Amino acid sequence: MSNRVVAQAYAEITAAVAVLTGVARGSGPGGLSVAGDPVRDLSEDCLDILAGGVRAEAQMACLKALTAVTYADTAQAVAGPETSGQALEMAVTAEVGCVLTIGDRAAGSFLAISHALATTLPLTLTALQAGTISWQHARVMADEAATLGPAGAAALEAHFLDPDSPGAATGCPPGEMPAGRFRHHARTWRERHHSDSIEKRHAKSVLDRRIDYSPDQDGMAWLSAYLPADTAAAIWNRTTAIARGLQGPTEPRTLTQLRVDAYATALLGGHQNDNRNVASTRGSGGSDGNGNQGGAARVPTPRAQVLVTVPVFSLLGATEEPAMLDGYGPIPASIARDLVANGAESFHRVLIDPRDGAPLEIGRTSYRLTKAMRQWLRLRDGKCPFPGCSNNSLDNEADHLLAWADGGTTGISNLGQPCPRHHRLRHTTAWQPSPATPTRPPGWISPTGRRYTSEHQNWEPPHWPQRPRPHSYPALIHLGPSPGEDGLERLLHALA
Repeated sequence: MSNRVVAQAYAEITAAVAVLTGVARGSGPGGLSVAGDPVRDLSEDCLDILAGGVRAEAQMACLKALTAVTYADTAQAVAGPETSGQALEMAVTAEVGCVLTIGDRAAGSFLAISHALATTLPLTLTALQAGTISWQHARVMADEAATLGPAGAAALEAHFLDPDSPGAATGCPPGEMPAGRFRHHARTWRERHHSDSIEKRHAKSVLDRRIDYSPDQDGMAWLSAYLPADTAAAIWNRTTAIARGLQGPTEPRTLTQLRVDAYATALLGGHQNDNRNVASTRGSGGSDGNGNQGGAARVPTPRAQVLVTVPVFSLLGATEEPAMLDGYGPIPASIARDLVANGAESFHRVLIDPRDGAPLEIGRTSYRLTKAMRQWLRLRDGKCPFPGCSNNSLDNEADHLLAWADGGTTGISNLGQPCPRHHRLRHTTAWQPSPATPTRPPGWISPTGRRYTSEHQNWEPPHWPQRPRPHSYPALIHLGPSPGEDGLERLLHALA
């Protein structure tokens, strides 16, 4: 390094990493303590190093981003006005890619995100520099803000990163949830507040639906589909239901394997006499639990279960406020109206607080939960409340936070709905849930005493129509291609 200041700074960073490595191995300065419990102290030190490492990685990512932008600006100044913009961009991207040992595409993406952080996302850059969010979180913010105008990008940032801004997010702070879960929240906000209506954007995107095929190693391949969210959710829930029906004491296949086999059987028509189809259906030679090989095609087809939360004014056509598809996020109101008018077998009337859009609490004095209470938990939590878990609410299990035998009640504030894995974690280890509220799922307390905030729904007040229309109910007849009088009557009865 030609600059002595830069070289000295990195030498100090290297020395600090060496010290921390020694502590982590229990052999460096401050490693094993003489007093107290050395093993417990080392365990605490390791967690402190991991937490500090997260902040340091974020700060280093911020440094890299700012440095890359400065390099791109100086390269342009050095090249002079006679160099074409395209040639200069290629040269800069190639240089950055070589220095970071990444490909051109990854280098171009890194430069684009870095430029966005340095020019249009100041709150994100500040949070990254402070180490309160990671580079992955910053990338999510840049991705979701890319299709928004300057005002929309500023509003997106303020919502999640400025707690004092009007309408600030009330859920878990971005830096306290995995970046993948933050992407869900940021995408949800973007869908609700985009300057173009979700109906318009969905109509354009649905024209891009496609299926992709990609060969992989060991005689395997990937098959993925880009299609409307309600259709994708229905396919996923349907294959899961079929797979669960195939499980049994003599079935060796996992739920994941059964789900794939059911999917393949459905697409290939279930021709059990075709050896190629039998191989793909049977997997490792499993049965349907009744001794029948390749039983996926013999299982009665269950009705796809899809949970959609739709504001009543949007349902009636008085507003175009998006509905919420469980496990996905906002969908166009037209899709929700079509699902209700043509496919819904039952309705659950849910009262919400008009101030913030959160469901109002319900409860009962007996141990067992009603179906309505289970649906209520799904509305409150949306998924397993364990930090970072994305398990769909359909697969989760209701759990009393304070056990019934210890005086716990069967009310929303004393209930959680962890997935089977984290339900077992709670009852077989020292991990314990913290208290919940009507609008917030329980957090978690680790065996070391650390408290972790659960991600939860970021409710927004419902949209009120400018002019309530007295003819809104009859207008439901025209919500779908052919809703039918019976669908209308069921809806009116549910709303009565």
